[in-house]
Amino acid sequence: MIASLMEGISMGLLLSVMVGPVFFTLIQSSLTHGFRYASVLAFGILCSDTFYVVITYLGIKFLAKATYFEEVLGYVGGLILIGFGLSSLIRKNTNRPNSGGINIPEVKKRSAFIKGFSINGVNPFVLLFWISIASIVQLKENVSTWDIWLYYSGILGTVFLIDLLKSFIAKKISHLVTPNMMRIMNKAVGVIMIGFGLRMLVYAWNV
Repeated sequence: MIASLMEGISMGLLLSVMVGPVFFTLIQSSLTHGFRYASVLAFGILCSDTFYVVITYLGIKFLAKATYFEEVLGYVGGLILIGFGLSSLIRKNTNRPNSGGINIPEVKKRSAFIKGFSINGVNPFVLLFWISIASIVQLKENVSTWDIWLYYSGILGTVFLIDLLKSFIAKKISHLVTPNMMRIMNKAVGVIMIGFGLRMLVYAWNV
């Protein structure tokens, strides 16, 4: 059981160092809205991964053959990421004015959860990753149900904790980030997300 957990943690570490649209979204969200907002976003990512774990583990054979599912997801995901990217490019950065004692509502945490769930969920490469993991699990011999779920828990827990760590570090160095740097980062994030979106569209086209 311990071996399964450690194997899952090692796989989670590998997944965490992969740089994708989620990575840049986490950093940008922590710098812009704070650690709590980024934490809710990370929780949305965790729920999205958990959803994929369930559907791939229970229906690996069906999903592996349903190539049209990957194609549709690729087109939808690509367009959504391009939309997020364009919004980052055209959004204007405005300095927060003096509130004069009036409470200005914070950005709703619900939007962070939806953003994290959707950006991670519409990425077909995430689906392919979990399909590959489910395939590995299916090929394992002499493993119990506990071993399987410890393996998955190791992956999910590691990815979630490292996402929180990324957000925390980004917030800690936020005082070093100038408004001009934030404008550049927003533009860079927009370009990167559009790039990932175009990559998904190409992937869906080639399926």
